Amino acid sequence: MPPLADTLSVQPRSADPDSEAPDYYELLQISVTAEPETVQRVYRMLAQRYHPDNQQTGDQRRFRELVEAYEVLADPVRRAQYDVIYNEQRKTRFRPVSAPERANNPIEVEQTVRLTVLEVLYQRRRAEPGKSGIFILDLEQLTGQAREHLEFTIWYLTKKNFVAREDNSKLSITVDGVDYLETNYLNHGLRKRLDAHHEAA
Repeated sequence: MPPLADTLSVQPRSADPDSEAPDYYELLQISVTAEPETVQRVYRMLAQRYHPDNQQTGDQRRFRELVEAYEVLADPVRRAQYDVIYNEQRKTRFRPVSAPERANNPIEVEQTVRLTVLEVLYQRRRAEPGKSGIFILDLEQLTGQAREHLEFTIWYLTKKNFVAREDNSKLSITVDGVDYLETNYLNHGLRKRLDAHHEAA
């Protein structure tokens, strides 16, 4: 464990199969394919920023989360075990959930799907700027939407210049798409998915 983590004792979370595992890759702002050297470099940078001794940007809760993420992702065995859970959760993370009263409103469902597609592409560009494109097959798996249903969504997003098709047919988010998502995300996308999850629970 790097010296930065020595000042705080971090207890690992209990392994509850019914609870959602934290997104360690998102916490460290790295790709799921990041090399060990990258994991350590990014961790040290963020740990210095959020260390409780840093009077400008210190954040004890965030620092503990970073230490926990690093301890898992820096250990090949623990990372492999975590990746199994992470990949299972990733399959459902972006899937729009419609509450019963919304299920019969195709326009509202479509709006949520559009934001979900943009969210997936946004996260990909943040994590891997040099490889930001995603095939539509991957979007099918991540969003839980059939390709036939996504065709209309992709048509709209490309016509609005929110999404661009790369030479290899992969889809990537544009600057306009980033602005649109960040403007509408909390008011429409994430909140509706979370509300629907709570109502269905």
